[in-house]
Parts: sequence; C-alpha cells; structure tokens
Amino acid sequence: MNIENTQGQSIASAETQSVSILGSTGSIGQSTLEVLSLHAQRFHLFALSANTRADLLLSQCEKWQPDYAVLRNPEQAEWLERSLVEKGLTTKLLHGSEGLDFIASHEQVDIVMASIVGSAGLRSTLAAVNAGKKVLLANKESLVMAGALFMQAVEKSGAVLLPIDSEHNAIFQCMPSPTLSGSAEQMAEPAIIANGIRKILLTGSGGPFRTLPMDDFSAITPDQACAHPNWSMGRKISVDSATMMNKGLELIEACWLFDCSPSDIEIVVHPQSVIHSMVEYLDGSVLAQMGHPDMRTPIAHALSWPVRIESGVESLNWAQMNGLTFEAPDIERFPALDIARQAAEVGGSVPIALNAANEIAVEAFLNEAIPFTAIIEVVQQCLEKIPFEEPMTLDAIEAIDFQARKVAKDCCQAFQKVPS
Repeated sequence: MNIENTQGQSIASAETQSVSILGSTGSIGQSTLEVLSLHAQRFHLFALSANTRADLLLSQCEKWQPDYAVLRNPEQAEWLERSLVEKGLTTKLLHGSEGLDFIASHEQVDIVMASIVGSAGLRSTLAAVNAGKKVLLANKESLVMAGALFMQAVEKSGAVLLPIDSEHNAIFQCMPSPTLSGSAEQMAEPAIIANGIRKILLTGSGGPFRTLPMDDFSAITPDQACAHPNWSMGRKISVDSATMMNKGLELIEACWLFDCSPSDIEIVVHPQSVIHSMVEYLDGSVLAQMGHPDMRTPIAHALSWPVRIESGVESLNWAQMNGLTFEAPDIERFPALDIARQAAEVGGSVPIALNAANEIAVEAFLNEAIPFTAIIEVVQQCLEKIPFEEPMTLDAIEAIDFQARKVAKDCCQAFQKVPS
C-alpha cells in the first residue's frame, strides 16, 4: 500500500516531534495549528510558510514563534522581515522555493504537513519525501502530476506517507494496518488484492450544485461556487468541488496511494458528508469511516499515527442524524468525473495537463474572466492539444505542466466575457 516507511519502523514516540507546515495560512494549515495547540507538549513547531498572506503569517509567527518562516512572495518579504524584528521575534525569514525545500528537508524536522495548494507544492513535498520525513499529504496535485516518481521516492527514502484528504484518510483507516507483513506472494500482488478488497468507495457530497437546474449553470458566480454546503475550504478547492473535478483528482491520487486501478474505485455521492469513504471486501463486508466534515480529524489522525490524539472535533450526535443517503454521480452534470477517470487510465502526461488546465480555468473563473461552464471546456480543449508523453523526471513533468498552462490560458481567451 506504500503508506508506511520501507523499514516498517514505529513512528510512535514519547519525545516531542518537530513539525513544518507548508502552507500554514491556508485552511489546512490553520486547522493543523488548531490541532497542534491542543498538544503543545507533544509537538514543536519548526517552521511556517505562506505564499502572499504576509500579515497572517506574521500573526502566526507572533503566536507560535517558530524557528523559521518562509514567504514565497518577494514583494512582501522586506515588510515581513522588518515586522518580525520590530516585534522582537527570533523567527528567521527565508524566501521562495529554496526556503520551502529547506524547511521541508531540515534534519531537525520529523513531520511535514504538505498543504500548499496546486502544483506549487510539488517540489517542496518531494523534498520532504526525499529527506525521509513523515509526510502528511494534503497536496493531491503531487500525486496527480508525479505519481510514479513520487511513490518511487517514498520507497527509496523510507518516508512515511499519510493522506490528509478526508476521503483518502478514511480509506486508509478502513484498510488493514500497513504494519502487518504478508507472504512474498502477497507482497508481489496489488495491495487491494493482497488484502481481500473488492473495491474502494470514494464518497463526495456533490457540492453546491447537485440539484441546481443545469440551465442555470452558465450564470453561476464565484461566490456561489465557493459556498460549499458542508465543508469550509479555500476558494480553488471549493470550485473543484462544485465541478466535482476535485473528486476526479482524488480518484487519480487514490490509485497511487492504494496501489489500485481506476476500475477498482467507485465514486458515490453522499450529500451529508458524514461517511468520508468506504472499503468493500470480498466477503461482502463494507467498512466506513464516519465523522463530522472537519479536517481536524484526519489531521490529528495523521499527526499522531499510529496512535490517536484529541482533535477538538465534537462527537456525532446519532439521535439528531436524520439519515444518510447515497446516489450515483450524474456524469452529464459533472463531466469532470469521466475526464479524470480517463486521464487516470491513460496516465503519462494526461493527468499533468488535466491538473494544469483546471488550475488555470478555475483561476480565470474566480477572476470572472470565464463562465462556470467554461472550466471543463477549457480542460477538454487543452487535453486535446497536449501531445502524450511519458515523463521520467521532475523537470519533464514541470515542462508539460508549463506547456499545458500556456495552452489553457489561450483557451480561456475564447471564453472571455464581453464587458457590459
């Protein structure tokens, strides 16, 4: 299953563990800090990082006083550095991708929360893996873009890779313990076969437009798309949830995490977001992981794995639960699911181009440059224009990503809204 480190060593320790958060000002980063605040004696905050939110990063440094902080935006670096000094903080400020790699791979760091959104998080997450860290993966794009390279690095370095996406964390919790060793014959088989698994059931809420008439899709605004009915998330991932592209990307990620094929994964719409995913076994048993739609649960689970700690999330109230419903996804309404499944089956450069085009199209939609319905059209057009390749290096992967972004930007031009 490629989740544990290759030596099978225990990561439980009574000693304080040092944590770097890549993307501390995003929703995952802030939730991670909430969990850490409950366990000050167990974890030491080594480093924080942000892209552009220098003011929030400064506030976090004031409260947590980490050893290092990284700001990717050079335009705000001088202000932040001066502010840190004025407040008498000893936190050392680093810059750019080099700074991210430093805090991800530093010898004093035990745990890295990889929560930078999009392809921007790939290199630093891979740096943490190559350094053999316990990596809490909230950056699904790392596996969508570079799954083979990434998982090879996990195996080679002995890193511990634990999923943070609520669905993948749920699947992980529903599978047999990865610390249990099998026979040589079993170890040579795909993980789901070796563990007697029939299929993985990947759940999704269906987002805010599950029942909205499709005739109204062209008038959807960014604020409407970002108003998820269950989860509090960043704007990019909220739009991905609205198109269900997020579920398609999660399908690709699950294939790499759990050593399975796209045909082994069934996507199920579950509007209540109480069951976060399920695993069906050959004997007919179905194991489900349940809880409030709160990212502090998977974060706490992964931070302390293989033991459990308090997350700050309240218990489910079974008496007030009115019912759990399930339905098949409407592919006409959510074509992104089919596109992503096909990308997973073809592999190579296709998932890279898929992710790049989607990031560009979502950004254009959030900037009100294209309509909601154009997001998937831009992705489809981009996939048709990018030639298939089998990239073998990180540089080759990033070259395809760059090319796909350029093509996607050109595609967006055709959908530019006419000024009123």
